[in-house]
Amino acid sequence: MIHITSIRHLLITSLLSGFILTSQVSANAVSSLQPEPIHNQTIQDIVKSLNQDHYNDIVLNDELSGKILDQYLEALDPSKAYFYHTDIEEFQQFRNQLDDEIRNGTLDTAYLIFNRFQLRTTERLEKLITTLEDPAFKTNFTLDETLETDRSESNWPSNEASMQEFWRKRLKSALLGLKLADKTIEEAEEVLLKRYQSQLARASQTNSEDVFQSYANALTKQFDPHTQYFSPRRSENFNINMSLSLEGIGAVLQSENEHTKIVRLVPAGPADKAGQLKPADLIVGVGQGDDGEIQDVVGWRLDEVVALIRGPKGTIVKLEIIPADGEEGQHKIIQIRRNKVKLEEQAAQSRIIELQHQDKPYKLGVISIPAFYIDFAALQRGDTDYKSTTRDTAKLIEELKSQDVDGLIIDLRNNGGGSLREANELVGLFISRGPTVQIRDPEGRVNIMGDSDPRVAYNGPMAVLVNRLSASASEIFAGAIQDYQRGIIVGGQTFGKGTVQTLSPLRHGQIKLTHAKFYRISGESTQNKGVIPDISLPTLYDTEEIGESALDGAMPWDKVHEIPHQRYISFTSILPEISDRHSERRKFDPDFLYMNSQVQRLNENKKDRLLSLNEKTLQAERNESENWLLAKENERRTAKKLDNIKKLSDLEELLEKDSQGRTISPEAEALLTETGRVLLDMIELTDKYIAIKN
Repeated sequence: MIHITSIRHLLITSLLSGFILTSQVSANAVSSLQPEPIHNQTIQDIVKSLNQDHYNDIVLNDELSGKILDQYLEALDPSKAYFYHTDIEEFQQFRNQLDDEIRNGTLDTAYLIFNRFQLRTTERLEKLITTLEDPAFKTNFTLDETLETDRSESNWPSNEASMQEFWRKRLKSALLGLKLADKTIEEAEEVLLKRYQSQLARASQTNSEDVFQSYANALTKQFDPHTQYFSPRRSENFNINMSLSLEGIGAVLQSENEHTKIVRLVPAGPADKAGQLKPADLIVGVGQGDDGEIQDVVGWRLDEVVALIRGPKGTIVKLEIIPADGEEGQHKIIQIRRNKVKLEEQAAQSRIIELQHQDKPYKLGVISIPAFYIDFAALQRGDTDYKSTTRDTAKLIEELKSQDVDGLIIDLRNNGGGSLREANELVGLFISRGPTVQIRDPEGRVNIMGDSDPRVAYNGPMAVLVNRLSASASEIFAGAIQDYQRGIIVGGQTFGKGTVQTLSPLRHGQIKLTHAKFYRISGESTQNKGVIPDISLPTLYDTEEIGESALDGAMPWDKVHEIPHQRYISFTSILPEISDRHSERRKFDPDFLYMNSQVQRLNENKKDRLLSLNEKTLQAERNESENWLLAKENERRTAKKLDNIKKLSDLEELLEKDSQGRTISPEAEALLTETGRVLLDMIELTDKYIAIKN
C-alpha cells in the first residue's frame, strides 16, 4: 500500500479485518443481540462517506441489497456448516429490502440473521461436545470415506440428517488429522472437546458492536475489498499498532473460515528471517516458549489469536501450522523468536554476484529493497541524513559503481509497497526526468507525479526482479521502468494492488475507503492485473489464493490516456532471443527443474477436493508426498554435486543465512542468478542491436 496504507498499515488492517465466525452462547440461554442507537446513525454515516468519497460510484439499490445479504451470510458461515437451507430460504424475503433499511438506519434484519447464526452454531457445538463426552463414542478410521474440502459450490444442509452427516465426517477428519500428528485418540478427542468448549464459552464476548461491524463490512465490501469499517475498539487497536508499540512475529494475518491465515510476511521481521512461514499457511495452534503447550486456536477470533502470538521481545512463540504447500490437513510445528521490525533492518541492502557469460567474468550489483520507507520523523526534525529508500539506494549505487559492476538488479521480491513519494523518487535515480505515475480521483481528475531532477544516479543496464508479493509502490516502480524501457522486468506477475485508501473518522469508529487509483504512464492500471514481467520465472505462489485478483470484489483493470515519455532501449528486437535463451537454460537447470516439478505437483493437488477419512489411505498419501519431495530434492542435489539428505528436516540445517539473519532459499537464489543471466543476455544483445543499427 502507499504511504498512508504502508506495509505497517497493511499489517494492522489485516490483523483487524476478521469477521466474527465462531462466536456462540449456550443454546439453553441464547440471548438476542440488538443494535444500539449509535449503530443506526453510524450505518447512515457509512453510506454517506461511501457515496461522497469512494472511488466507485455504486448505487444502493435492490441489486446491491441482494449482494449485501449474500456477503453477510458468506461472512458468517463460509463453510455452509451451521445454517440450514431452510434458514437461507427464509432470509431471501429480505433480499430486496436491505438497501431501504440501511438508508433508514434500520438494522433489525442484520441482527435477526446474526441471532439465528448464534443459535445454529450453539446447537451444533453443544451436540459436538455431547458426542465427545459420550464414553460410547468411537470412530472407525478403516472405512473408505471422504470429506469435501471446498464447499464454496455446495448447498447448505437441507435437514438435520444431512447436517449430522456433514459434521460426523468433519469431526472424524479433525480427529484423524490430530491422530496422524502423533496424538492418541484420547488426546485428539480432548483437544477437540476443549476447542468446542472454548468456542462455546466465547459466546458471552460477542456483543452488539461485533455484529454491527460484521454487517457494516458486508456493505463496504460491495465497493471493494480494501474498504472497511472499524468500530471504536478496533480503531483504538489500529492506532496502537500504527505506532509499532507491540511486538510479535511480523506477519500479516486474516481470518479464513475457522483458521488464521498468513497473508504476507513483513520484510526483515522475525517470521521472514526464520524462513519457516509462507503466505497462505494456516495457524491452528499457538504455544509459549520452548516447552509451552500448544493451545488450539481453531475457531478463535482473529484479535485473540494475535494477542497470543504477540509477546515480549526475545521470547519464543510456537505455531502449529497447516502448510499451504503440504498435503491437506498435514500439521507442522515451528518456533519463532519475537522481535520488533526495525527501520534499519528494512533498509535497502546491496551485494555483488559474479557470473560467467560467453566465457567472460561479469560482476552484477544487486540491491534488495524490502519496502518503500522514509523516516518522516527525522525529515520533520530537519535531519540532513534521514533514511529513505531513495537516499539509501543512491548510496548503494555509488558503492557498487566504485566496484565496477557491469549491471544492476533491483530486487523487489516480497516488497509490499510503502511511500508513494519514495517510489516516484526511486524511478528518478534511473531516468533523467519525466512522469512516473498517474493518480485518478473519483471525479476522474488525473494527477501526474514525476521526476524533475535531470541527475541520474545510474545509467547502466538494469533488471528489476519481482514476484507475486511485489505490490503497490513496487508495481509503480517496476511499471515505470518497463514503460520507459529503462530495464528488463523479470520474475512473476505482481500482486495487482493499484488503489489508494484513506482513513476517515466517523461519529462512531472510522472508515478506510478507496478514493483513488494508480495508472502507469502507459495509461494502464496496475490494479488487478499487476505488472507482467518481460521474462517470466516459475513461482510457487498460487495466484488463485494470493494477489488482488484473488480477492472477491476487486476493482477491475482499466486504462487512461498514455503520457508521452522517452524510451531508453528498444526491447522489441531482442526480447524473443532473450526469452529463447532463458527457456533453453530452464530445460537443464537443476533448480528450475525442481521448481517446475513443484508447481506441477501443486496444480495437481489443487484439483483433488476430497480428503480421505481412511487412516491407512491418508497416511500413505502423506508418506508418498514426503518421499516424492525427498526424491526431488536429492535429484537436485545430485545434479548440483551436493551430498544427498536422508530426510527433509535435514535441509533446514544446511540452509545459509544472509546478513540480516534471513534464511537463504535455494529457489530464491536460483531466480536471482537467472535474472543475472537474463540481464547479461540483454547487455550482449543490446550492444549487438546498437552496433547493427549504427
